[in-house]
Amino acid sequence: MPKMRIKLGELLKGEGLITDEQVQKALVDQKTKGGQMGEALVRLGFVKEEDMVRVLGKQLGMQYLSKGKGLLKPDRTNKELLRAIPEGFAKDHIVLPISLTMNSLTVAFADPLDIMTMDNLKRVTGRDINPVVATKTDLLSAIDEFYGGKVADSKAGPPVAEGGVITEEGLDLDKVLSEAGEPSVIKTVDAIITQGVEKGASDIHIEPFEGKINLRYRIDGVLHNMPPPSKKMLLPIVSRVKIMSKMDIAEKRLPQDGAIGMQVGGKSIEMRVSTVPTVYGEKIVIRIMDASRVALDLEGLGFDDAQLKLFKEASEKPFGLIFLTGPTGSGKSTTLYATLSQLRSPRRNIITIEDPVEFKVDGINQVQARSDIGLTFSAGLRAFLRQDPDVMMVGEVRDLDTAQICVRAALTGHLVLSTLHTNTAPGAVTRLVNIGVEPYLIASSLIMVVAQRLVRRLCAKCKAECKPDKDKLDGIKLSAEDKFFRAVGCPECAQTGYRGRVAIHEIMVINNKLKELITKNASTHILTQVARESGMMSLRESGMTKVKQGMTSLEEILSITYEDEG
Repeated sequence: MPKMRIKLGELLKGEGLITDEQVQKALVDQKTKGGQMGEALVRLGFVKEEDMVRVLGKQLGMQYLSKGKGLLKPDRTNKELLRAIPEGFAKDHIVLPISLTMNSLTVAFADPLDIMTMDNLKRVTGRDINPVVATKTDLLSAIDEFYGGKVADSKAGPPVAEGGVITEEGLDLDKVLSEAGEPSVIKTVDAIITQGVEKGASDIHIEPFEGKINLRYRIDGVLHNMPPPSKKMLLPIVSRVKIMSKMDIAEKRLPQDGAIGMQVGGKSIEMRVSTVPTVYGEKIVIRIMDASRVALDLEGLGFDDAQLKLFKEASEKPFGLIFLTGPTGSGKSTTLYATLSQLRSPRRNIITIEDPVEFKVDGINQVQARSDIGLTFSAGLRAFLRQDPDVMMVGEVRDLDTAQICVRAALTGHLVLSTLHTNTAPGAVTRLVNIGVEPYLIASSLIMVVAQRLVRRLCAKCKAECKPDKDKLDGIKLSAEDKFFRAVGCPECAQTGYRGRVAIHEIMVINNKLKELITKNASTHILTQVARESGMMSLRESGMTKVKQGMTSLEEILSITYEDEG
């Protein structure tokens, strides 16, 4: 794909349409706003949309159709052509059927590199797809004219194919594609997503069961039931989500992953989608990545003053290895992004490899890992070492190869940030040893480990002072004289008593004594004991400071942490 963009730029320059200086400005714009090189050139006014698409068509060997020349006007009286692609699908993917024969369908694309849409059209129509290109502006206008503004056209019947395309499981793909484009299905899926974003959900679960669908939103770390659609809507909803996330709508037997980008309430929202087959149908989980809800300043993440000072000192060091640990959903990525945002400056080259890239941060070079083509975490890190980096971040250390490159980079003058799935900060050392990293290398490179959890904040509108049970005070560093608050519930917090979350932390600074113990391959228990003697606050103790401040409840901390943790 990148090579295609370079060739497109060369072709445009070859025709005298753009200059080298304009290409450089477009690259900066593309990096900031995303999209393809051609889109950036058009957005900046350096090249006309029709010229860009015409040259792109030449590059790909596809015919360019111009509405102004009357070439983008398929025959509306041809009912078979009208039913070939449902209107909803055509508008979603900006495609238009132009003509068809017994074995092929000519389709105009605004994005001629959208291979997944071409494959889906081939599968559901039973014809070979002959792609041509047109501008997005021309296509949107032509789609409205062709379908006559009548959404009902997509209800008139399934796309015509010889006898319909039926899968091994008896699924009529023509009908599925048609139903997925119906207004009621589109509105239902849009409403499910919009409501999730508005409620601040991190995940949306659409779950099939016998005779019903469960719809649940994960809000502040807890799943909540929502009024579900009817069971008969399951297949159209699943198909609609698959189309939006560019998945294979015909594949029901295997898990799939995809992504959706859409505007919700004036905000650009990125979503990751996962499907898995269950005995009652496919379950969908949509992970909402709302950048507007992410605090990119360390001060807003829940560190107390002493912890924040320690963390800033470590992250400002010119080299070394820092790990964040905790289970999935504990806010590790947010802390990493906040750290990188604090570190970014014209003096530093910061580069990351992530899977997925959850949020785009201006001024940071972010790379999406793609193991299917060999771009693994370790492969990316190797390439980074030739990119003159100051700071590197890898989404997660999962294997020995990645761990060893992180250590090597830290030992050769780079600051490296990453995550591990361990419950405690000292447990990260044991995890690295178990992966296969030599203890003396860990001791030489590691400068800090931060274990993290997210706890729910009490709703400021309805929290009430309370006296905890005496048995709950046993073994914690709080007394009955301290102020305690409990969750109550009100309309502001949807009757949960909580609104938002805050992080609690366990920070292990690798001092000389710990380095010596790590070199000797000391146990997690010994490392924990010495770290505590050196001033490390456990997760539970960090949580209790939030209880004393009235941020959260004692019950919340006791449910999230355990006594021996840290």
